[in-house]
Amino acid sequence: MTFAHSVSLSTLALALSLTAGCASLLPPPVAPPVLPTVAPPLPSLDQATLDRLGDRLGYRWEIADNRQTCDKAACFLSVLTLTLPEGSDLPGGWTLYVSYVAGLVRYESEIFDLKQVNGDLYALTPKPGVTLKGGASHTVRIWGQGHFYARGLVMPNAYVAASGLTARTVAATKVVIDPESGLETLPFVAPMTDEAKLGTQSPTDRTQWLTPQRAYERNASRNVALTRPAVVILPTPARVTLQKGAPLDLSKGFDLRLKGLSRDALIPALEALKRAGAGEGRGPVLSVTIDPKLRPEAYRLTVGKSVSIRAGSTTGANHALRSLTQQTAFDGAQVRRMTIEDAPRLPFRGLHIDVARNFHSKAFVLETLEQMAAYKLNRLHLHLGDDEAWRLEIDGLPELTQVGAYRCHDPAEETCLLPQLGAGPERDTPVNGYFSKADYIDILKAAQARGIEVIPSFDMPGHSRAAIKSMEVRYRRLMAAGDAAGAAQYRLVEPEDTTAYRSIQHYNDNTLNVCLPATYAFIDKVIDETMKLHQAAGVPLKRYHIGADETAGAWTQSPACQAFMAQNGLKASQLTPYFIERVSAYLAEKGIETAGWSDGMGHTDAARMPKIVQSNIWSSTLGTAATEAHDQANRGWEVVLSVPDITYFDMPPAPDPDEIAYDWASRDTDIYKIFSFQPENLPANASLLTDIRGQGTTVADKTPYAPGRGLTGLQGQLWSEVVRTDDAAEYRLFPRLLPLAERAWHRAGWEAPYKAGESYTYGDGKVDPKAVLGEWQGFRDRLGVHLRLLDQADIAYRLAPPGAKIEGGQLFANAEIAATPIEYRLAGGEWTPYTGPVAVSGPVELRVTSPDGRRKSRMVRVE
Repeated sequence: MTFAHSVSLSTLALALSLTAGCASLLPPPVAPPVLPTVAPPLPSLDQATLDRLGDRLGYRWEIADNRQTCDKAACFLSVLTLTLPEGSDLPGGWTLYVSYVAGLVRYESEIFDLKQVNGDLYALTPKPGVTLKGGASHTVRIWGQGHFYARGLVMPNAYVAASGLTARTVAATKVVIDPESGLETLPFVAPMTDEAKLGTQSPTDRTQWLTPQRAYERNASRNVALTRPAVVILPTPARVTLQKGAPLDLSKGFDLRLKGLSRDALIPALEALKRAGAGEGRGPVLSVTIDPKLRPEAYRLTVGKSVSIRAGSTTGANHALRSLTQQTAFDGAQVRRMTIEDAPRLPFRGLHIDVARNFHSKAFVLETLEQMAAYKLNRLHLHLGDDEAWRLEIDGLPELTQVGAYRCHDPAEETCLLPQLGAGPERDTPVNGYFSKADYIDILKAAQARGIEVIPSFDMPGHSRAAIKSMEVRYRRLMAAGDAAGAAQYRLVEPEDTTAYRSIQHYNDNTLNVCLPATYAFIDKVIDETMKLHQAAGVPLKRYHIGADETAGAWTQSPACQAFMAQNGLKASQLTPYFIERVSAYLAEKGIETAGWSDGMGHTDAARMPKIVQSNIWSSTLGTAATEAHDQANRGWEVVLSVPDITYFDMPPAPDPDEIAYDWASRDTDIYKIFSFQPENLPANASLLTDIRGQGTTVADKTPYAPGRGLTGLQGQLWSEVVRTDDAAEYRLFPRLLPLAERAWHRAGWEAPYKAGESYTYGDGKVDPKAVLGEWQGFRDRLGVHLRLLDQADIAYRLAPPGAKIEGGQLFANAEIAATPIEYRLAGGEWTPYTGPVAVSGPVELRVTSPDGRRKSRMVRVE
């Protein structure tokens, strides 16, 4: 209202009041004018307004229906609800950035436009002309390819940004750590409760959520007989003979005597033995002798009036000491008399750790190396470079880590890569970072001291976006300095290449151009600098993993590739094999063995590959893994099983919507499933295992092993797309790493011997499930002892929530591992130890604790 309007209305009111009762003497009253409503001016989009939006924007994501169909393909519906801050209306000119790891099919919104930026980063912007009312709620309906069976597939750390302003994380989308369990929670994601709509994608899918009631039945079926084991060593030794006589007292230490090796070669194992209660001192003799008649990793351990170790190598001696350490910890330094004869079934027993998608600290890697040594794993496949980041300092290429090791909001990608996987807009976050040269040397030395070979990996030619973008920053820097030749030396982009593609992770710019000389110059530089770091550590680079998987349909419109293909008579489909063969030959010239993922390696010509090649088989166990593994072993290659439905530790340990995990390969990778795996007879797994839809199938050995060919190794994988902290990594690795180590080291008596050409069908009895269960019970009872060792090492391993049911007014509960005590409480009550069936009324909450009582599982509820 203007000042003039105010005066005229006041004058009129005064006149009317003075003439009350004399209305007949005055003209008819005039109604006050109807004044236009003028809204207060919109606030300008300044930093304070953007900060307020980030702090107060309501953000709610609901996975609404996993049984949708989009263009005759399976899809799912999510509903994003945004509630604007109360108060003034909001101006436009800002963008909400969200990570969405499914392929976008379509969306519906009257208020916002949704567009892909790259990878899983999407931009949600107010439509032109739309008024954003304070306090109003708006929904965006989003259909995505596939399914979201778990709340954890919704990414955190959405953020708001505007040109010229500092981006701000939406406070409502931040990860919250549950104070009781220490686990990540995502409060902005709606609970998933409708199993019919959300638990499966088709009526033929028999997968069921592992509710407390179903967990109770599963646990009861597997926990038939509980025993106290005499020998607790894991992996299970090949042969153990218990002897009569009083235990050997190592509480006062031992007198170490060595023959054929130095004490320095045993330091980590000796330190572990000391932590178990037996350090060096004046106690009984502990003699360690190298015996060349034994296999390199074999050992013979005898505990009598003294301890005697004979081993085929220093590595074998360390294995013996690790076995002695476990038994000493269990026996309280009063070690029972026994003789152990032991050797591994597989020479390659590995663990892959992805630090590229989300970074994990040097301290985490060092502790993981110690646990690998404790359970006799001997290869660390360290995944250091991918689309989302580059994690190793390389001399002469500072942009790789200055830019490529960080994700933050920089649309030009001059200082960092754009956020992916819910990284958020800030540069200084735990998911960012890299290993300095000194860090990597420390890791190499720690691994060598524990008999573990480090196999570095920078994925190529696909999965290379971090390298590509970093080298573009280098290119622009040197061009600005007038150094055109230097700028072009390692440039990984051909500006004239107009090829349009999307990788499996939805990038359109993540593949090295295999026809550019600069690509090979870059690879040469990276390999040479990595070799120097290995030399500085005194650990020569023996094997290098090139990745070679998931190469998108790149290069078809590349002038350089068109000319190269014409000159060499190649098709576009032959370029990836050409690249792998060329890089493998180049590595061989440097004395380095090549490793890669099977989908890329399998397309090469074996005659053009070096003599020693490692191929990681990552097809499904109940799919084509057997055919692929046998074919590539028959080429004379070293075949290492990395089958995702068994060995991918980023898959869920149970079909539960509250487990933060990817689930494209498996929905139920628990410790029993891993224990039940038969690595040396892949088809035989069909006799015991069901597929991702809970259905049995038949696997035939269509490509038998040739005589003399077979499996080389078994490797666990931890991919880190949804693994944002070191504790989260330990939660996924442990205790599942122990049954994997068991199967890599020890051949179970129930495993079906390999028979060329044999077929297996679920439930055919060719593998006896009762025999599996019999050996499982002994393993499970020893596993409880090892949880205490993990407690002592402060490992944040997963505690499976208890199974529970209420029948007849009584609560029945059980645990996956009996060594994890159960607690329960009635609504609003105190936690009480569960010791057996108890009368209850109303809903009951339950959890398990670690054996030391310090950590708690996720809570479950029954009623």
